[in-house]
Amino acid sequence: MTTPIDTSSPAEADKAPNSASRITTTATSNLAVTIIGTGQEGSVRDQFAGYFSRVRGGDMGALPALGGFLVLSILFANLNPYFLTTLNMANLFQQAGTLMMLSMALVFVILIAEIDLSAGVTSGVAAGVFVLLVNTYKFEWVAALVISFVVGVSIGSLIGFFVAKIGVPSFVVTLGLFLGLQGLQLVLLGEGGLYRVETPQILSIMNDSMEPWAGWLMLVIVVVVAFGMGMWDRVRRTKAGVTNRPMALLWIRVGAIAVGLGVVVYLLNLNRSVSVKAIMGVPYVIPISLVILFIGTFILDRTRFGRHLYAVGGNPEAARRAGIKVTQVRILAFMACSFLAVVSGIFDASRIGSVDSGSGKTLVLSGVAAAVVGGVSLFGGRGRLSNAVIGAFVIAVIDNGLGLLGLPSGVNYLVTGGVLVLAATVDAISRKRAGGGQLRT
Repeated sequence: MTTPIDTSSPAEADKAPNSASRITTTATSNLAVTIIGTGQEGSVRDQFAGYFSRVRGGDMGALPALGGFLVLSILFANLNPYFLTTLNMANLFQQAGTLMMLSMALVFVILIAEIDLSAGVTSGVAAGVFVLLVNTYKFEWVAALVISFVVGVSIGSLIGFFVAKIGVPSFVVTLGLFLGLQGLQLVLLGEGGLYRVETPQILSIMNDSMEPWAGWLMLVIVVVVAFGMGMWDRVRRTKAGVTNRPMALLWIRVGAIAVGLGVVVYLLNLNRSVSVKAIMGVPYVIPISLVILFIGTFILDRTRFGRHLYAVGGNPEAARRAGIKVTQVRILAFMACSFLAVVSGIFDASRIGSVDSGSGKTLVLSGVAAAVVGGVSLFGGRGRLSNAVIGAFVIAVIDNGLGLLGLPSGVNYLVTGGVLVLAATVDAISRKRAGGGQLRT
C-alpha cells in the first residue's frame, strides 16, 4: 500500500500550494515513512524517524553544538563546583549576551554566503557615538540611542552598496571598514580615551535583574506566544492546502520550552548573593534578548524577506531568475547585521560600564565562531538565529569554565579555535553528504 506525502515547504506552499511535489513510500508495520521533510504528515514516530534520517544524511543543524554544550557543562561542573551555582549561571547569561547578539547579527550576512568583519567595530563606533552624545553634548539618552542605530544602519547600507551594487567582495569591504572604523573611534573618543556610561537605563541591562514575579510572567508570555505561533502556522498551512505535523509535536515543543525556561527562571529567582544584600531575579538582558530573537526569527521564517534571504544564500542566480531582487536583499541583510551589531555594542557598554577607542575590535571573530559552531553554514542558505544563540553559549561556557579553572587566556584561544575548525569541518562534511546542501533547514 502506498501513501502520497506532501513535501512542499511553507514558503513553497505560500506561492504555489497546488504544485507541491509528492513522493511515495511503502508502509510497513515498523516504520510508515523513510524520510519526512519539514511540515509533512505522519505520526510523531514518523516525524522522529524522518529527523534522524536527515541527521544521518548530514543535516545535523544545531545538534553538534547542543551536544558540545552539554559535554562542556558536565566537564566544567565536575572540575569546579562553582560552575553550576546560580551566581555563575547569571554571570554566564551576562557574559554570553554581547557575543550572542553579535553572532545573531552575523547570521543575516552568513545566510547569503557573505561576511562582515567590521560588525564588531561597528558596535564600538555606535556605542562611542551614544556615550559621546550623552556625556559631552548632553543629549537625552533615547535620542542618542536612536542616532547610534542610525549610524550603525548607515554603515551597513554602505557595506551593502559596495557589495551588492559595485561588486566588491564583502571580505575586502568589511576588512577596510574594520581598519577605518577603528580610526573613527580614535577620532571620536581620542587615543586611549575612555568614557563612562552614566545612563542608568543602559547600565541596568546587564547589571540589574527583574523582580521574581516578573520572571514568571516572562515565562507565561513566552509559552503563550510559542503556542500561539504554532497554532497560527497550522492555520496558515491548512488554508494553503498543506498538511500539518501532528499536534503532539507542538505540545512537546511548548512543553520543552516551559520546562527549560521554567528551570532557568526558578534558579535565577533564588538568592545568589554572597553578601548581605540579596540578589535575585532574571537579568534584564534575558527578556530583551528573547524579544529580539523572536522578532528576528519571525522575520526569517515567516516573511517574504526571510524567504528571499534563504533563496539568495542557497542559489543567487536561481533567486534572480525567480524574480527576487537579489541586490536589495543583500543590502538589507547588511543593514540588519549592523542594526543588531549596535545592540551588541550597547550590551557590551552596559556590562563593562564604559566605552573606549578599542571597543568591539576583538569581538567579531568570536561572533563568527559562535554562529558557525551553532550550525550556521558558511556556504550560505542554511541556519537560524537560534543556532547562533546556542553557539554563543558554547563559546561562553568555554570562556567561563576555563576562567574558573584559572587557565591562561592562551588556552582559551586554542580551545575556541579548535572548536571552530571542528564545527566548520562538520559543516563541510555534512554538505557533501547531503549532496550540496539544501535551501534551508
